[in-house]
Amino acid sequence: MVEGKPHMNLIFIGHVDSGKSTTVGRLLYEVGSFSEQDRAKIQKEIETLGKVEFEFAYFLDTSGEERKKGVTIDLSHVKLSTEKYDFTIIDAPGHVDFIKNMITGASEADAAVLVVDAKEGVMQQTREHVYLARVFGVKNLMIALNKMDLLKYDEAKYKEVRDAVIKAVKISYPNAESFNYIPIASKEGANLTKRSDKMPWYTGPTLLEALNALPVPERPTQLALRVPIEDVYSIQGVGTVPVGKVVSGIMKPGDKIIFEPSHVQGEVKSVQMHYQNLDQALPGDNIGFNVRGIEKDQIKRGDVAGLVSAPPAVVTEFTAQIIVLYHPTAISAGYSPVLHTHTAQVPIKFKKILKKLDPKTGNTLEENPATIKQGDAAIVVLEPLKPLSIEKATDIPQLAGFAIRDMGATIAAGRCIDSVKKV
Repeated sequence: MVEGKPHMNLIFIGHVDSGKSTTVGRLLYEVGSFSEQDRAKIQKEIETLGKVEFEFAYFLDTSGEERKKGVTIDLSHVKLSTEKYDFTIIDAPGHVDFIKNMITGASEADAAVLVVDAKEGVMQQTREHVYLARVFGVKNLMIALNKMDLLKYDEAKYKEVRDAVIKAVKISYPNAESFNYIPIASKEGANLTKRSDKMPWYTGPTLLEALNALPVPERPTQLALRVPIEDVYSIQGVGTVPVGKVVSGIMKPGDKIIFEPSHVQGEVKSVQMHYQNLDQALPGDNIGFNVRGIEKDQIKRGDVAGLVSAPPAVVTEFTAQIIVLYHPTAISAGYSPVLHTHTAQVPIKFKKILKKLDPKTGNTLEENPATIKQGDAAIVVLEPLKPLSIEKATDIPQLAGFAIRDMGATIAAGRCIDSVKKV
């Protein structure tokens, strides 16, 4: 790990067009991560494309497709240094078509900023993103109520949307009332790093102050090494370089590692984070690591790296506790949607529905029900239809959470509580 300030992964989530990328871009500009020259260069480009309103989003949305559409498609990772932390900011797509990328981001995050368009209020992806953040273990959440300039910085309208957001967030976070609800105007930079004189009625922290007040995340170094792979590169003169976030354990040069479920072994030659060589990588570090003895095409996104002495679990089936978030009819045994967990995405089959639970207490309501429907909590047995690495919540909780998607929607979310490992 790079010596100095604590490192934290921070994800910005929320409905499409809530202003996430603009908020991140303006925040980076305010703290000096981008120069006036950078800004001038981007302004010239967006004038050519006729997208002047997306100026600060262009610091994050770097692909040609994202810039043309004005929509975040993939995850952006960028470094933000404050007086307390070195953040890796993950700017997640809000559009429903790209939610699988948001799920990967949520599984990497230590804390989250939910950006809400104060004029539009609570939207479908607002609720969905909050629930997924909770499922993937994000404990610290703050809410930025953006576009207050469109509401003429009105305190009454702020309170109205804040109360609606509290109600929505409370479904996933019972302590929602204790979170910071910060009124901001990203384009103007209001309440991002400096207090806005247009909202004298707001006495809480700026967004930057709230970020600096976050507790230092716990780092499970005592658990087995697990690094879900986001991507794999072949770099000339270097070799094969997988990238991903260390979720547990410690990785060092010289380690003998195995990638599952691809089931190939190699040796770690070097580890880097933000272009600096590391003596060791700790949980929370977003790393690239050069491996000896493995070709690029032997491993892939969705694999998990671990030590040969304590390999990642590969399951033939697993028992999970889930809650059904949406389904037009009912779910029964045999239903085959797609499971998203860490960086993996595989088709699965509902093999058995063991119990229907009371969502509030967890008590059993019915044994072996024929179906479950929207709003039900249940214990189910799921069978991956392609090889999958997932961990039990009691072993490595960071890799136990998952979402189930079908028909362009998140059907259910839950955690692995038991598994049958592949022999």
